Amino acid sequence: MNIFQEIQQQVQQAFPALFGSEVELNKITINETPKEFSGDITLVVFPLLKLTKKNPEESAKTIGEYLVANNKNVAEYNIIKGFLNLEIKNEYWVDYAINCRQSTVDSRQKETILIEYSSPNTNKPLHLGHVRNNVLGFALAGIYKANGHEVIKANLINDRGIHICKSMLAWQKFGNGETPESTGLKGDKLVGKYYVEFDKHYKKEIEELIAQGKTKEEAEKQAPLLLEAQEMLLKWENGDAETIELWKTMNSWVYAGFEVTYKNLGVDFDKFYYESDTYLLGKDIVEEGLQSNVFFKKEDGSVWIDLTADGLDQKIVLRADGTSVYITQDIGTADLKYKDFKMDQSIYVVGNEQDYHFKVLKLILQKLGKPYANGIQHFSYGMVDLPSGKMKSREGTVVDAKVSTCTVTQDHLCNTRMHVQEVSYARVRKQGP
Repeated sequence: MNIFQEIQQQVQQAFPALFGSEVELNKITINETPKEFSGDITLVVFPLLKLTKKNPEESAKTIGEYLVANNKNVAEYNIIKGFLNLEIKNEYWVDYAINCRQSTVDSRQKETILIEYSSPNTNKPLHLGHVRNNVLGFALAGIYKANGHEVIKANLINDRGIHICKSMLAWQKFGNGETPESTGLKGDKLVGKYYVEFDKHYKKEIEELIAQGKTKEEAEKQAPLLLEAQEMLLKWENGDAETIELWKTMNSWVYAGFEVTYKNLGVDFDKFYYESDTYLLGKDIVEEGLQSNVFFKKEDGSVWIDLTADGLDQKIVLRADGTSVYITQDIGTADLKYKDFKMDQSIYVVGNEQDYHFKVLKLILQKLGKPYANGIQHFSYGMVDLPSGKMKSREGTVVDAKVSTCTVTQDHLCNTRMHVQEVSYARVRKQGP
């Protein structure tokens, strides 16, 4: 019997003593308490007033006092007009969660579950949004593991691309040889400093070009600093030794900084994937899809999939020049993960800005007939914003994860973990049995 049924039956049994009349069970309506009010479950008093022969507040007060005195799980109550909001003791939710876990372990077949979370870029430090992602991913992994499943915690590092080259180029131009050792900065913080520095000089160049008569769009494309960053990316893709060496050096600084934050957060990983290893993956699968008519080629040579029948739209999977787009890489990486672990589920812990992307990814893999397609799951969550708006790393308007985690004491870490547990129980309460 869950707490909703328990309260419902107890109110029915007590009704004659409280009000001198009997009530049918289906007249006792109990709902989840709305989020804007204090409490866990709510008894709707209005349908009972003909039987209580009292006004809504008096009826609710009588029932509330009775339940606090006679039900070990009811901590307190409050009344909003004709609604009796009941707060249930934490002990009940702890026991409920444990019982759910035990029954799940007994009834569900053990699965192999890969959970990808964190997935940072190596051009900036981890910030408050990453903290949320890491805690969610690590907690999710712990929940599945506690339910008897085999769990692989994976981290896909975004370690290549134009954004990485922007930090590298800015350090070359304006860094004067700074290192984490010479500045005392964590490596990811130092590299992120030069990502911001790039954006500052880039905007200045855009303003100068606009003053010379260029349109804003022309200026953004023709700014010398951006052209140099694009040239650096080409050098990286062509294996230029000097560029690769700088890339390795600055990435090593970032990884050392990430490790400090991960350690202070108490999260870890079983497998690291790197975009520098995976960005060319997926092209062979696109070719398979062309042969099976899952994809089609447009006149310019680009390759697409038509998802309009699924309520979406057409999606490009390969550019006309044969280069990958992001979905191409994700198709290839999903295949690589399955080859590595043969997982039953592959869960991506990513913010809700990517809801559409993961719908497309799953649909494509299903249409390709991949054995792991149905196991693709997007664990979506809301983004962390500041009062001033969205955090932007390139502009330096972020709350560095170091502020939130790396400077706290061990006691604070313990308190934080206790708070995460309390939040988990609160979610169980709000969702109901």
